[in-house]
Amino acid sequence: MARNAIYTVQYRRKREGKTNYKKRLELLKSGQNRLVIRRSNTSITIQFVQYVPDGDKVLMTFNSNQLESFGWKYSKKSLPAAYLAGLAAGKQMIDAGHTQAILDLGLQTPLKGSKLYSALKGVIDAGVSIPSSDHVFPSEERLTGQHIAQYSDLASSASAYKKAGLNPADIPKAVQAVKEKIQN
Repeated sequence: MARNAIYTVQYRRKREGKTNYKKRLELLKSGQNRLVIRRSNTSITIQFVQYVPDGDKVLMTFNSNQLESFGWKYSKKSLPAAYLAGLAAGKQMIDAGHTQAILDLGLQTPLKGSKLYSALKGVIDAGVSIPSSDHVFPSEERLTGQHIAQYSDLASSASAYKKAGLNPADIPKAVQAVKEKIQN
C-alpha cells in the first residue's frame, strides 16, 4: 500500500535563501518606496525601489564605483565610501523629488556601525526622511575615514594604497572634498 506525502513546495527564492517573504510583505504593507542597500566584496549598491504588482520598479541606482567621477580614488567598499555613496544616492533621490523611504536590508545582518548603516547615514544627511535610530550609525570619526588614517600610521598594511601612489592619511581630506562636490 503506497502512502502519499502531502507537502507544499516553497517558493524558489525562499528555498535558495534569497528572499524572506514575511519581511518583504511587512515592508510592502507600509506603502512607501524602499531604500535597498546591498554590499558586495568590492562595492556598495544603493537602490530606490517602488513596488508595482508586475514586479519591483527600480527608480534610481547608485554604486560606490561611481564615486570615481567625484574624485574618490580610495577603496569603494570602505565605510567612508559607503557614506559618500549614500550621500550621492540621497542627493539624486532628492533631485528626482523622492523625499521619503523605508529601509530594506534584505537578508543581510544589520550590525550597529556597519557599512550598511554608514550608507543609510549618507542618504539621511542628503535630506531623505527614513525612520531610523541614531545609535546604529558609525561615529563621525569612522565616517570621515580618520580611523583608517590612524591605523595606517601604526601598521604597514596600507601597502595597496601606497602601491597606487595614495596616502591613507589623506582619506579624511578626500572625504571632505568629495562630500563638497556631491552637495554642490
